[in-house]
Amino acid sequence: MNDKYSNLVANRLVNAFLKNKIINPISSKYTKKLSNADKFRKLCESKIKKPIIGFKAGGTGIPVIKKLKEKEPFYASVYEHNVLKNNKSVKINKYTLGIELEVCYLLKKSFFDFKKKISVDNINKFINYIAPCIEVVGYRQKKKGIKSFGDLCSDFGANIKFVIGPRKKFRKNNVKNLKTIISNSKIKQSVNGNTNTVYINPMNSLLFVLKKLQKDKIKHDKDFYVFTGSSVGVVPILSKGIYKGTIEKLGSVKTKIS
Repeated sequence: MNDKYSNLVANRLVNAFLKNKIINPISSKYTKKLSNADKFRKLCESKIKKPIIGFKAGGTGIPVIKKLKEKEPFYASVYEHNVLKNNKSVKINKYTLGIELEVCYLLKKSFFDFKKKISVDNINKFINYIAPCIEVVGYRQKKKGIKSFGDLCSDFGANIKFVIGPRKKFRKNNVKNLKTIISNSKIKQSVNGNTNTVYINPMNSLLFVLKKLQKDKIKHDKDFYVFTGSSVGVVPILSKGIYKGTIEKLGSVKTKIS
């Protein structure tokens, strides 16, 4: 994956990512298979010097995993400049795929010094806060739709911006089977969901990401976010304006789409 041509392609995509540009689609050799897309993602991320604020799980909907004949989701780094506070605006373009509503966690940096394998029995001690979050998803490329997880993974996880709602101190919050809703009241667009659609549940998705970070021997020197995947699928953005997402027992988050 570090051949001369792959580096040139990665440089083009990295430049588009950093400068908010749209380029022609990259070759399917980087996107058709998730294993190749993951290698390409890592190559692209190695070229970016901006601070990483966390990591996202992508492709967490089990029906989609089965439909695209994958075995599991994927993960990608999330950069600080793409994470916004509640009520902030997000500018979109015609290659934006849609908007998602997620549970996110803020974890302690001590996780990266943990020598044992992360598990359901020890995961709670690393979680500081929990919050509702909106993710706006889309490409840096002139393409639409999703043919494979590789499409998303290779393009920086296809995340455009994250907007984080008010955080709550984590107290072993139960995030199973919580009702969720995202809406734009101006155009009467509303989509209901449930946290159980997120790779069984958000805690299981969090565990998946942390296991991958351990496997890939990722190190980080600050507390970090993990974004666990959409509870409502990818909701089309039908109009600009305010989108509000609410997760039962966690609260609400808003963003202005412009």
